[in-house]
Amino acid sequence: MRVLKVVAEGAMTSFRYPHFMQQVHPTFEMPPPATIYGHVASALGNWFAPQGVLFAYNFTYAAKVVDLEHIHVLSRSSGKIKGTQWPKTLEGNINPFERHLLFQPKLTLYLNQPDWVTAFKSPHYVVTLGRSQDLMMYTTVETVDLEQKSEAYFESTLLPYDINQMAARGYTVLMPRFLDHNNNRFPSFERYSVLKDRLRSDEFMQIGERVAQSYWTDPTEPQHKGIARGIFFHSFVDAAA
Repeated sequence: MRVLKVVAEGAMTSFRYPHFMQQVHPTFEMPPPATIYGHVASALGNWFAPQGVLFAYNFTYAAKVVDLEHIHVLSRSSGKIKGTQWPKTLEGNINPFERHLLFQPKLTLYLNQPDWVTAFKSPHYVVTLGRSQDLMMYTTVETVDLEQKSEAYFESTLLPYDINQMAARGYTVLMPRFLDHNNNRFPSFERYSVLKDRLRSDEFMQIGERVAQSYWTDPTEPQHKGIARGIFFHSFVDAAA
C-alpha cells in the first residue's frame, strides 16, 4: 500500500477542548481528526471531499506546559464624539486564563493519497497545527510502501475506540472528527483511544481462540525487537456519508 508520509515539527501547539471557554483551556494530547483535515486542506489550498480519504499518525511532544494568556473583552462607552457615531472610548475587561501547551510537537502523518506529495512539498498556505500562531515546518515529505505483517507495535498514536476494549493501555477521548464547511461548520464527534506507551499486537486481549490478523506497518520506522511499527487508519466521515 503506497501512502504519503509527512513529518512536521514545531516549537509549540495546543488543541483546545471545544467545550471549555473560561479560566482553563486544556489541550488534547493528540491532534483531533478535524484538525488533521484542516491541516491537509491548508496544504492543498482548498477544502477536499473527505470520502475515501484515510489518515493515520504518530504524535509526540517533549513536555506539557501552562501559559497565562488574556482575553480583552471590549464594548462601546455610552458617550459619543460630537457629530459622529463613534464612541469616545472603549470600555472592557481583561480576563486571564491558563492555556495548556505542548512543547516541541512532532507529527508523522500518513495519507492514502500519494498523489498529494507535490502539494505538501509546496504547501499553499503557511504550515500550522492547532492554532494559527503554532507554526510548523515539514522535515520529511515522501511516499512509502506500507507492508502487512502479522505482528506490529503501536506507540504515540490515535487508535480506534474499540481497541480500548482489547488493550490495557491508553485512554478514551471524545474528539471533533469533522467540521462540515458546507453546513455552517457543523461538527461531528467520535470516540478514540489515545495511546502513548508502546503496545504490541500480541498484547491485544481476545476472548476464546486467538484470531489471526494483519496490520499495516511502516518499514522505514525503527523496529522494536524485530517488530515493525504499526499504522491504524481513520476516516473523516462514514463510508455512506
